[in-house]
Amino acid sequence: MTKIGIVGLGSMGFGMACSLVRAGLETWGHDVNPDAVTGFQAEGGQPGTLHDAVPSLDVLVVVVLNAAQTRTVLCGTDGLMARMRPGAVIISCATVSPAFAREMESEAEQQDLLYLDAPISGGTVKAAEGQLTIMASGRPAAFDAARPALDAMAGQVFTLGDQAGPGSAMKSVNQMLAGIHIAAMGEALTFGMTQGISPETFLEVISRSAGTSWMLESRAPRVIAGDYEARSSVEIWPKDLGIALDIARDARFSAPLTATALQQFLAASGMGYGAEDDAAVAKVYARNAGLTLPGDDTP
Repeated sequence: MTKIGIVGLGSMGFGMACSLVRAGLETWGHDVNPDAVTGFQAEGGQPGTLHDAVPSLDVLVVVVLNAAQTRTVLCGTDGLMARMRPGAVIISCATVSPAFAREMESEAEQQDLLYLDAPISGGTVKAAEGQLTIMASGRPAAFDAARPALDAMAGQVFTLGDQAGPGSAMKSVNQMLAGIHIAAMGEALTFGMTQGISPETFLEVISRSAGTSWMLESRAPRVIAGDYEARSSVEIWPKDLGIALDIARDARFSAPLTATALQQFLAASGMGYGAEDDAAVAKVYARNAGLTLPGDDTP
């Protein structure tokens, strides 16, 4: 039976880990929050520590926040890469630059390991359902070794290249659009309020009109409910849009809409909303316009 370890049992990783268990795969989980590990074991995760299981793993899934955390998990003090058996595969899911993905692939291959550059999309609901979209690139052997885990976690796996890098490039394209769409939702919803259009009416009409988007339909209900419990936090976007802009700069490509969206998320963070759901970017527009959003008692 394929043995899998997963590092990162946060909002996305926990659902992914549970999807692996439902597929009948022996899965060990690790997170800096011990309660997350306990919760995962209650859902069928293997007892004991991932650290002890590493030498026997066939697949290691890394679902952490960024490149720095990915590097620490794999190559830092007591990094897992050095303890994995030859021929095992690493599935790296964080949003990182293509250059970083290629660097990690090289590090893995030097240790006779396989590496799949495999950013994810779909949100917590799709993660819990095992229906994520995975934008993957890597050696054919890496895809083959990762297949049991990919099949359990994803509804769609795009094969984007035979080495690391293209998967992360595609994720940056996706994040560019997603970040712009969330900021545009906040701008349009609050603009409508200045014209006497309630957030509820905004969502009812726009969700059935050409101006809608998946992000609008996902985030606007949270604004209407005053629900800013983080599924995807504001703080994610300065990182992800920053990566997209770094790539664009290296390509000598102007990305003014991305830059503008980034400024709105930075403003939201600066106003104290960084740990809130990314729908809280609407609060930036509301505060600047002297508006009060549903459930917002910020002075």
